[in-house]
Amino acid sequence: MVEKRWKLQQLPESAEDLQATQSLIEKLSISPVLANILWQRGVHDFDEAKTFFRPQLSHLHDPFLMKDMDRAVERLEQAISLNQKIMVYGDYDVDGTTAVALVYGFLSGFYEHLTYYNPDRYTEGYGVSVKGIDQAAEMGVSLIICLDCGIKAADKVQYAREKYGIDFIICDHHEPGEDLPEAVAVLDPKRKDCEYPFKELTGNGVGFKLLTAYCLRNDIPFENLCEYLDLAMVSIASDIVPIVGENRTLAYFGLKKMNENPRQSLKALKQVAGHQGEMSIESVVFVIGPRINAAGRIKHAKAAVELLLSDDFDEALAFAYKIQENNTERKGLDAKITDEALGMIRGDEWMLNQARSTVLFNENWHKGVIGIVASRCIEHFYRPTIIFTKTTGDYAAGSARSVVGFNLYEAIEECSHLLEQFGGHMHAAGMTIPIENIQAFRLAFDTAVNSRMGAEPLIPEINIDLEIGISDIDRKFYRILKQMSPFGPKNMQPVFVSRNLRLASTPRILKEKHLKIDVLDTGTGAVLSAIGFGMVDDFYKGLAAGRPFDMVYSIDENTYRGQTSLQLFIRDIKFA
Repeated sequence: MVEKRWKLQQLPESAEDLQATQSLIEKLSISPVLANILWQRGVHDFDEAKTFFRPQLSHLHDPFLMKDMDRAVERLEQAISLNQKIMVYGDYDVDGTTAVALVYGFLSGFYEHLTYYNPDRYTEGYGVSVKGIDQAAEMGVSLIICLDCGIKAADKVQYAREKYGIDFIICDHHEPGEDLPEAVAVLDPKRKDCEYPFKELTGNGVGFKLLTAYCLRNDIPFENLCEYLDLAMVSIASDIVPIVGENRTLAYFGLKKMNENPRQSLKALKQVAGHQGEMSIESVVFVIGPRINAAGRIKHAKAAVELLLSDDFDEALAFAYKIQENNTERKGLDAKITDEALGMIRGDEWMLNQARSTVLFNENWHKGVIGIVASRCIEHFYRPTIIFTKTTGDYAAGSARSVVGFNLYEAIEECSHLLEQFGGHMHAAGMTIPIENIQAFRLAFDTAVNSRMGAEPLIPEINIDLEIGISDIDRKFYRILKQMSPFGPKNMQPVFVSRNLRLASTPRILKEKHLKIDVLDTGTGAVLSAIGFGMVDDFYKGLAAGRPFDMVYSIDENTYRGQTSLQLFIRDIKFA
């Protein structure tokens, strides 16, 4: 287990901030603990609290504030008025497939000259491909709406225009390069010349804004588009973007739709996964997202889009079971390759004891899971990680993942002279490299990481909102906490620490690896149950010996045999 540093978040100190929290206590009738949590999330007065707890779709920004939006809508209107064939082109991950399902699904409700396309992860790779463009030309396509990719596809956009006269509308959210593609419209809030107020939309979200603008210009009720908010929410959850601003509003209403009136495809995925009860952002991340991703990782992303577009439950269920098989295969590959990768790190003295990064290559690893393997390696060796595997010819594909606070994209960009191509953002990236350059890249990347990290050792941190007692936790407390959802980056589920705890009963082991305990607050005598998934090896012996401890946790509910009770979700334990 990697030892973690506990970091308590800042509390209000100035007279102004203390007055603000006191006002929240009085006007919202909440405890000081809850008022402090709101303050930490930038909620400082009653109006901000109202917006935070009760998001409204009217809070969404005008889509025409986005650079090129007017041009994009005009070209889409032209294509529809002239009955031109439109291809909806999206990446093969969750963001890309849900974006294709959203844009294609909405447009197909009133326009028939449509097709959709997702590149093959193995034969075409990430982003816009020549094969996809050639296929579009064969089908008579005049306009490609590109989702969750394309911002660095200047050569492919030029190829499509010059050889076939095909236009592009790009809807992307990745960092642009120096030169933008010469498309009809390039919609990307991260463009340096784009003044759109919210920069953290997903690729799906940018596509949603395009359709919003089209609806506004063509007097289509916005409620028609809102039927697709659940797909927008799945992309927000799975792409791990900040759940603030527009993302929070879209996720809030998307979750509401999924829990009250889910589309048949998501209902089928939930059933196949055996998930019961309400969905949260976290359950979407761990239940829905991996299954949609598995189609593109193991077979082809087209299967995920077919599922997401299905409006017949029996058909959707059949698609969902096929994707479930892909996910089961993905888990096996993930476990096997992770073991091999960890073995390589432990067997390399330089990488084990001196390197500040991890860069591994094995030509036989499955390309579909190397991103997951990179994340798994970070759980054991906490540092920026890139996993490479062979693709075609003398090239390798790489998938990179970062650690908290480190800008992975900048470090890769510094070594880009050794790469064939790359793209991504601060937390994750993908790339292609000549195999002969991998060793040089490993050294150059480690130098880039080292220069940015400084001398401080890399230790994962747990951000803790507040120190509280077990007796502070009751139904009302949890009910208000729950209203702060949807949780995710920049609005994480509140995390607490309680000190000088003991066990009220003997610790139990569930399924050989999970820890179930009853926690006693020695100061007040309050007792609550807690569960730690996969924590038996880490803490069972110390707890069984009766040692007092401090515990970091979040608060959830547990339903068992029809009875629902509060339960603490253990994040970490330190013994006295």
